[in-house]
Amino acid sequence: MNLSIASVTIAYNAASVLPRQLDALLRQTRPLQEIVVVDNGSTDGTSRMLAERYPQVTVLRMAENLGAAGAWAAGLSYAALDKRHDWVWTFDDDSVPGADLLARMFGGIGLLNGTQGEVGMVAPMPVHQETKTYYPPLFWRDGFMKPSVEQMREPVWFADMVIASGCLIRQEVVGRIGLPRADFFMDFFDFEYSLRARSHGYKIAVIPRAELDHEIGNARKVWWAGRTRLWPGYAPWREYYYSRNLAYAGWYLYPNRGTKRFILGHLARHAGAVLLFSAKKAACLRKMAQGFWDGYQAKLGIRFRPNG
Repeated sequence: MNLSIASVTIAYNAASVLPRQLDALLRQTRPLQEIVVVDNGSTDGTSRMLAERYPQVTVLRMAENLGAAGAWAAGLSYAALDKRHDWVWTFDDDSVPGADLLARMFGGIGLLNGTQGEVGMVAPMPVHQETKTYYPPLFWRDGFMKPSVEQMREPVWFADMVIASGCLIRQEVVGRIGLPRADFFMDFFDFEYSLRARSHGYKIAVIPRAELDHEIGNARKVWWAGRTRLWPGYAPWREYYYSRNLAYAGWYLYPNRGTKRFILGHLARHAGAVLLFSAKKAACLRKMAQGFWDGYQAKLGIRFRPNG
């Protein structure tokens, strides 16, 4: 069966990093039928670079920065609902897929022995190449739960939550469950979409051998809670959305005592890490508190942008 596959990349001020990804997409051993870039209100010449160097790429220009959530929704609306590609492969602008990554992911789907029709999303294994740090997809058990070492060794396993970058989404899923929540702006919007797909009966397959080169903020290695971790170094405005959307999920999307307890503990631990490692401790903690309060009150939408 010949499937139509499009990629959708969310780009914001990405003129310097985007060419690596686009060149990698153009080199895929399983060719894409369309490459789409959502230019999310860039001011650094991203659109000009695309027009000059990649005329074959479809560019959707947003009038303002809608956040990763809004841009992801716009890209899925175009590729899945308007153009009706069978699968949509979504990316952040700084992720770089190997030339055979798409083929590896579909090869993993082929191992499912007749249950492929139950799969609505397929995820690679994101890895920070500089530090060889893996970010495995997660389970949801009234909070985040990591896979076991044994599960990570399986050729295919199933998760509850995956990040947007590198994820393949079946067109049928978008048509049935709708678009991602643009009112989240940044963070947890891809987890919410994953959990929504799961609630409609779709499985999310993970292909561990399909590794994706993926950046996480301005990451650096730190020693925390007895082991080396990667600290993303988020700006205060992003700490706001992280806390707000997580609080909203706990109090409105999955409101039970276990989830609320997990989120309070998780944010408290994160605040401790901010005190230890953040370059803007006070500003980040203020934004975290503000975000938690807004999430608790179900106040969503765009409140801060990267320079706000």
